[in-house]
Amino acid sequence: MNDKQTSLFNTIENYYKDYGVRAKELAREGKKFIGYVCSFVPLEIITAAGCIPFRVRGNIYEPISKGDTLLETIVCPYYRSVFDLSVKGKYDFLSGLVIPHGCDSMVRSYSAWMYSLPYSYFHFLNIPTVCVESSFEFFNAELNTFRKSMEKFAGKAITEEDLAKAIRVHNENRDKVRNLYEFRKANPPLISGTELTMALTVGSSLPIGESNDLFDQILVEIRRREKSPLKKGPRLLMDGACLDNIELIKLVEELGGNVVADTICNGARDYFPRTDEGENPIDALGRRYLDKINCPKTYRENKTGTFEGDMASRFGDIGAYAKEFGIEGAILYIYKYCDPFGFEVPARKAYYQSIHVPLLHLEDVYSAGTIGQLRTRIQAFLEMIG
Repeated sequence: MNDKQTSLFNTIENYYKDYGVRAKELAREGKKFIGYVCSFVPLEIITAAGCIPFRVRGNIYEPISKGDTLLETIVCPYYRSVFDLSVKGKYDFLSGLVIPHGCDSMVRSYSAWMYSLPYSYFHFLNIPTVCVESSFEFFNAELNTFRKSMEKFAGKAITEEDLAKAIRVHNENRDKVRNLYEFRKANPPLISGTELTMALTVGSSLPIGESNDLFDQILVEIRRREKSPLKKGPRLLMDGACLDNIELIKLVEELGGNVVADTICNGARDYFPRTDEGENPIDALGRRYLDKINCPKTYRENKTGTFEGDMASRFGDIGAYAKEFGIEGAILYIYKYCDPFGFEVPARKAYYQSIHVPLLHLEDVYSAGTIGQLRTRIQAFLEMIG
């Protein structure tokens, strides 16, 4: 890595470690940031209102303390960490928060966020659980309600052109991330999983224009790389929910594995689906967020009536990525008490077996203290498939 690349990734690392530092600067200048906690929140509507979407995240190094006086400990540890940091004032620069129906923990804790935090704006977005035609009609109405709510908060109308412009700029962001993933196809990959995860995490804390500029800089620098920062090793796919820290991927790569693909919420699951352009913006957003984001929260009709057909429709993206990125193994990393992903473990295991991809299933809590305990299991898995 040359000096320029080192400087760029040092900047990214600083933004990653002091998460939200840029948002704090802009908030002091009067910019309004709207926090969100899940990939189901339509960022385009926030952007079209003249506000800045900001993905709140947890901290695996920070013990959950104050948050546990307000939320039950059976709530997902990732979500508890995000809430804990919020009530401790980590995200006091936000003007508001949007929580969708991404899981039961989000639904049942929404009121706790409202009475515990000082924001002037809150919105709960109801996401249909069944993905059928009537669901889109309902969801579009929910999106229009969210649109009106943001208009009232921002004090401005959100026009069709505002939405179309926001859709274009967010699609650009997703296209740039897709281009970054292309560098993972080399063997060894030209960008490490640690670098990419850190960059995507930082990107979701910046205004969309600055995020696009950052990804452009990374693309330029990676194209100049003459060799990979990694050695050849087993090519792995990371599967699971939201992985907004680098420690697990960093451990895998230190042990000789190469994380070259994923189906995690702040990775391919979030960034690969584009919003259709050139049509009714609300209809396009409804299809993108309800149909194109393949989350276990959403039930998709089994038209074949068979277990195999159901698996193919639910997990087909995994098989496609396995082929596209030359996957030799996968790690299914799930947080304890994560109901949407937890219920799917047997079916996911069966699907990986059907496509002949070795799988390591890890259940963990959202804490740096447990990452090291996974070392032996990961090492044994890499030796088995290496």
